[in-house]
Formats: sequence, C-alpha cells, structure tokens
Amino acid sequence: MEFKDYYQALGIERGASDDEVRKAYRKLARKYHPDVSKEADAERRMREINEANDVLRDKEKRAAYDALADQVAQGRYAGGRPGEGFQPPPGWDEGFEFHRGPGQGPADHAEFSEFFSSLFGAAERRSAERRHYRARGEDHHAAIEIALEDALHGAEREITLRAQEIDEQGRPQWKTRTLSVKIPAGVHPGQYIRLAGQGMPGHGGEPAGDLYLEVRIAPHKHYRIEDRDLYMTLPVTPSEAALGARVLVPTPGGGVVEVTVPRGARSGLKLRLKERGLPGKPPGHLYLLLEIALPPADTEAARKAYEQLAQAAPFDPRRHLGV
Repeated sequence: MEFKDYYQALGIERGASDDEVRKAYRKLARKYHPDVSKEADAERRMREINEANDVLRDKEKRAAYDALADQVAQGRYAGGRPGEGFQPPPGWDEGFEFHRGPGQGPADHAEFSEFFSSLFGAAERRSAERRHYRARGEDHHAAIEIALEDALHGAEREITLRAQEIDEQGRPQWKTRTLSVKIPAGVHPGQYIRLAGQGMPGHGGEPAGDLYLEVRIAPHKHYRIEDRDLYMTLPVTPSEAALGARVLVPTPGGGVVEVTVPRGARSGLKLRLKERGLPGKPPGHLYLLLEIALPPADTEAARKAYEQLAQAAPFDPRRHLGV
C-alpha cells in the first residue's frame, strides 16, 4: 500500500483554500463522471477524485492527513515514496474527530482505497458510535441535453441516470432510474434545473438532497446560441447586397419574417431582430450575419453576365494592399 497524495489527485497545491478544493473537484467530476465521460478510465478516476474530495473538504480529516503527510515527508514513516509499503503508525489520529458526510453509512466508502480505509475507516466508526448522526442528503449533479425547440417553447422529457447505491450486504452497485423533467421555456446553456428531493437520501430521518441538472442545448442546423441571443448566417446574392432587397427569413419560434437588406451591405453586417431569441426577462434577440453568396459561373449565360459586370463596373477589392 502506497501513501496517497490527495492534493495531486485534485491537481491543487497543499495550501489550497476550501473554495479551490471545491472548484477543482467540480471541474474533474464534470470530466470523469461515468454518466457523461468518454474517458476509458472514468470510473477509476472518479473514485480517486471522490476519495480525495472526501478528505480535503473535511476540516478534521484534512488536518489529520496534513499532519501525517508532514511526518511522512520528514522520513519518519515508510511509504512516502512510490513502491514503498505504508502503514499508518499507531495513534496517528489522536486529537482528531472525524465526521461523516451527509447520508454516509458504514459502507459508503466501500469503493475507496485501502489507504483511505486504513486511515479513516476505524476512526469514523469510533466517531459514529459517540453520536447519533442526522443530516440532510447530499445534492447530486447531472447533465441534460435538449433541443433548441425545447428551450424556446418548454417541454417535458424523460431522462435516464445512473447512480451508485449500497445494497443490503453493504456492497456498492450502479442503479438506473428514469425521471420526468419539466423544461421551462427560456432555459439557456449552463442553467440548472432543480429537482427537489431527487438527490441522496437523508440520514437520521432528515430530508433527501436535490438533483441539479445542468442544461446543454444540442447544436442546431441554423442557429448558434450565446446566452439568450441567437445568431444565424443569412446568405444574400451580390445584387441583393449591392442594391438592397427585402428577403424572407425563418424565425426560431416558427413562422417567417421579411427583413430589409440595406443597399451596399457587406459580408459580416449584423442585423438584429428584437426579442426573437430565447424567451426570458428580458428576452434575447436574433442576430442575422450577412454572407454574400456568389452565383456559380457554370453556364454560358452566367459567364457572360460576369464578364459584362466586370466591364460595366470595374472593381479592385485588393487596391488597399498597395500592389
């Protein structure tokens, strides 16, 4: 058994603040959570991340771990270097009392390493025997991907999630559950939908935690999302851009509107359709980015038209280059 570096597991420095520990854990959990991660070793890394977070987020555990790490670094105990066996010295945890987190029973750390169990397993059992623990259940987080139309109009969707639970023999196992989720109109990427009471069960009769679903909106063939605003590329012909025109444009909410292309428009010009983006307070806008589309010169008539245009209106788009 090797001595584990929990700071290295979370990618933080020894003196990291509680907030830095929390942010590092959330970042890694989003990357390696088995529900969403495509990493080959996602479940193993998630166990390491959970174990490191369990210790470093708890003031008593962290203080005891830091004190032991200092002694290991000073060479007082074996196991501080790779390949060396480590056993915690007798009485290493004297003066510390360890608290279990919300909803944690005797088997909640079943998938944690032998190193963790050797340090905190017996100590937590001793602490548990000295008090009747009551705590609200932990909140859970997951991701949900919806279509843009769901964000525009609202919808009700069923989602399937995997979560780890402890069976009657105290063994961890993955269980699947299906939930019905109401998606409010105007939800935007990065927003959370809260499902009350759908997190971990409470301990000692306390209520369950909540489930927070992070909203992700699937790519759309026409529209790009920025906060509540939508962006769409609008192709126009050279004559429409040069002379001005009125063109028909589909809107995200359904239907078609007529838009004025100003005379002398250039590619990249941005037109705004007020309050045609995602609903909300205030609602977002729809921005049209003009893109001049050249007709192909694939017929004799088209080639002659281009030649006549070149003669009638000589134009050098590179004159500003000075060559």
